[in-house]
Amino acid sequence: MAALNAAGYDLDAQSPNNHPLRGAITAHLQSRNLATVQELKEYLDRRKMPGRGLELSRFVSFALSVDGPPNFNYKFQAHEMPPDLAPLEGFDRLMTRFHKEAEIDKLWAEAQPAIDKLLEGYQEPFIKTISAVNAYLRNPTSGYVGRRFQIFVELLGAPNQIQTREYKDDYYIVLTPSPEPQLDYLRYAYIRYLLDPLSFKYIAQLEKKKPIIDLAQGAPALEEYYKNDFQLLTTACLAKAIEARLKGGEGPKMVDAALKEGFILVPYFYEALAGYEKQEVAMRLYYPDLVNGIDLKKEDKRLQGVEFASGKLTKTIKVSRPEQKDEISGVFKTLEDAEDLYRAKKYTDAKPLFLRALQETPERPLHAKAYYGLARIAALQRDPELAVKLFEKVLDLEPDDTIRSLSHVNLGHLWAVNNEQGKAVEHYQAALAVKGIPPAIKKAAEKSLQEISEPEKKKEK
Repeated sequence: MAALNAAGYDLDAQSPNNHPLRGAITAHLQSRNLATVQELKEYLDRRKMPGRGLELSRFVSFALSVDGPPNFNYKFQAHEMPPDLAPLEGFDRLMTRFHKEAEIDKLWAEAQPAIDKLLEGYQEPFIKTISAVNAYLRNPTSGYVGRRFQIFVELLGAPNQIQTREYKDDYYIVLTPSPEPQLDYLRYAYIRYLLDPLSFKYIAQLEKKKPIIDLAQGAPALEEYYKNDFQLLTTACLAKAIEARLKGGEGPKMVDAALKEGFILVPYFYEALAGYEKQEVAMRLYYPDLVNGIDLKKEDKRLQGVEFASGKLTKTIKVSRPEQKDEISGVFKTLEDAEDLYRAKKYTDAKPLFLRALQETPERPLHAKAYYGLARIAALQRDPELAVKLFEKVLDLEPDDTIRSLSHVNLGHLWAVNNEQGKAVEHYQAALAVKGIPPAIKKAAEKSLQEISEPEKKKEK
């Protein structure tokens, strides 16, 4: 954020809700006339979205995907990289130079007292909120083994911003300064974090209740991904119902507002949770009883007289989705929705969206993205022959450098598994020959080549 601000990112720069540190750090860095700041300005100018300026969400994704200074190495394998990082090729190298030239370590140490003071104000309400959720769900820890829920408060960010991400097994919330701690968003996101694994564990029970999703199709305010994904919709409804129970007297109004937006199971869960509260079993064990208790005929009757709202009535949080998604339309939205489902391991639901994208545009680079999605699904569903054909189809189109290099790496993996070492080497070398190959993908290709060449050298000896 220090780099972006120094290079001219000025969203709400004059807002009274900014932390004083933002202006102080920005003024200090701009006064030094650093060479890397000019490079950053040119870099960001080339990446501004028409009519929308700089899309901060990409840089939040970058920050959460690297291990930080001084080298900003990516934490993910090539095939795990968040798709919205594709336009930021080379930003890691630029940040490495900026970090050194701007002496950020020194600035960080000087800013630490202000940061600690702000965090003190957040810590107590955040702990109380999370503790209240844990107590209600009878959850002894912060979730499940191998999963983490992390909150970052970014003092240098434009005020009143909330970003959420879910990468692999880690769940992140990034908050910027606001008049009051964003406890409602935190509570909802934390409940979702705890409930998500349950919806996967009890998918068989959920599938039996899936026909009720048809009743949500006529809700204008409900996002399309909820209308297409019953698992996601059920989790959101249960999370909102739990929130309403925790709010006490405000609960009924929250339930009514959520229902009118299209969260059709909130009234059922709100009532059913009264039974949960009277017994001692934790939510992770009681969850199937809640799902099995959904009566399709009863809920159909309940919803017959509901008039859905045309717009949002409640504050919601978009879990794991970059900001400004609602402004994306057409094939771009279809591809992003498909990627969201792919990251959530909902391959059956993602596949038709990738196919739909092929019908929505004649643009070859966008077709390449759609076929790349279909190829990954085929590989994960253990259909290597189809996966090879689809990755080769991607290369026949006009993919960007990231997708081209990733397709070659994936083809290399597929041929290597099939003991076709010669073909594997060809594709790894082809990936390395892509002019704009991102560093993480380059590293993966080089590592794979080395793994193939070392056994061959031993044979020769």
